[in-house]
Amino acid sequence: MSPLAARKKLLLAESELNRAQLVQDWQTMTGEAKALTQKAKTIGSVASAAASLIAGVVSFRRRKPAPAAKKPSWWQTLLKGAQLAVPLWSEFRARPKQ
Repeated sequence: MSPLAARKKLLLAESELNRAQLVQDWQTMTGEAKALTQKAKTIGSVASAAASLIAGVVSFRRRKPAPAAKKPSWWQTLLKGAQLAVPLWSEFRARPKQ
């Protein structure tokens, strides 16, 4: 075998090794990108829930109290509690896996 043919075979083998390494690196990068995307979605969900909770608390604290002479009925109190609980429930309930 001539030195040129041996060199050609060596270069082809090195090229195949480089190709295999590139495929492995690409698969590692896509796996890490998917994991990062999932973490970003989780952080976004937590941030959204926290923002909703803070907005609910702030709006609840800003409401003007009922006049002292007129006490709200238990039905109105129950309705106001439900209005506060529904948005919080929708934020904190378990969501189905996608």
